[in-house]
Amino acid sequence: MIRRYILQETIQTFILLKISNCVKYKVFEDIIFLFFIISFVMAYSVKTINEALRSDPAGFVAECEAKHKEKIRAAAEQIAANRENSHVILLSGPSGSGKTTTALMIEALLDAAGIETHTISMDNYFNTVDPETSPRNRDGDIDYESPFCLDINLLNRHFSMLDAGQTIHIPKYEFARQMRSDILCQPLRLQEHELALFEGIHALNDIIVGKNPNAFKLYIAARSNLADDEGNVVFQHSWLRLCRRIVRDFQFRGSDAAFTLKMWPNVRRGEKLYISPFKDNADIQFDSSLPYEVSVVKSFAQPLFEKLLAKNPKNSEYNYWYAACCLETA
Repeated sequence: MIRRYILQETIQTFILLKISNCVKYKVFEDIIFLFFIISFVMAYSVKTINEALRSDPAGFVAECEAKHKEKIRAAAEQIAANRENSHVILLSGPSGSGKTTTALMIEALLDAAGIETHTISMDNYFNTVDPETSPRNRDGDIDYESPFCLDINLLNRHFSMLDAGQTIHIPKYEFARQMRSDILCQPLRLQEHELALFEGIHALNDIIVGKNPNAFKLYIAARSNLADDEGNVVFQHSWLRLCRRIVRDFQFRGSDAAFTLKMWPNVRRGEKLYISPFKDNADIQFDSSLPYEVSVVKSFAQPLFEKLLAKNPKNSEYNYWYAACCLETA
């Protein structure tokens, strides 16, 4: 586990060097590329995690949190250094990657450094759902994962206005009614040293980045799997994001686990089409998973899965996800 941590920290260091243009020689770029590829197949050891949680849970959690905060601190420092080029920050990642949490942590660090930062969810720029004009997937259903569900023209106009010191009016999207409200909009005008951090799954799409090349760009995702002693993956990184989303949808959007599971295949399809292909537009990429997290998220997600199974004990899909996502951990 320690060796894995050291390698992971080395990967992150090389990536940061490449992004900040500190590395100019091709041999180093080749090494960075190799480390970057390796980072996508990193895995935490279930046995080591369980031993750490049983022997010193508070210390293990503190160590994991410290490493995670260091990655965010490094990102905040580079954002601060870029603020003369643009007042806009774009943060992307697939569903359940921790975009909002990360954005607020970056905001807090920049605020503490005297750089007032405003975090804005790009979800508020969704167009009101219109069956006549909404994008469709190949099955003919409305494609809620498409970037064209967003008001791209309004977003790009607002980015330009913010950089020009003009006032924008941030809309408010009402998910319950699937419509955008201009009545509930909030005005925002950035002062000379203020920043606006826009977070959303499509923040790095070419249709946005192409018109805002100077914005600082981040991509985050939960990349690390959990493996047994033989190196076999027993918990995939995408499962963590699913568990995060199930808990979030239940607590904050009034949706049960059945609704989230029903949407998940389309969410994953959208990630492969509209999100992952644009991750290399980022100035910084990092892993948002924490080694102890499965144990924590499980305590919230497991009762939601059990509630589903109580009503549908023979449902094969529910049983599969219950077994997959409720891995035995300390």
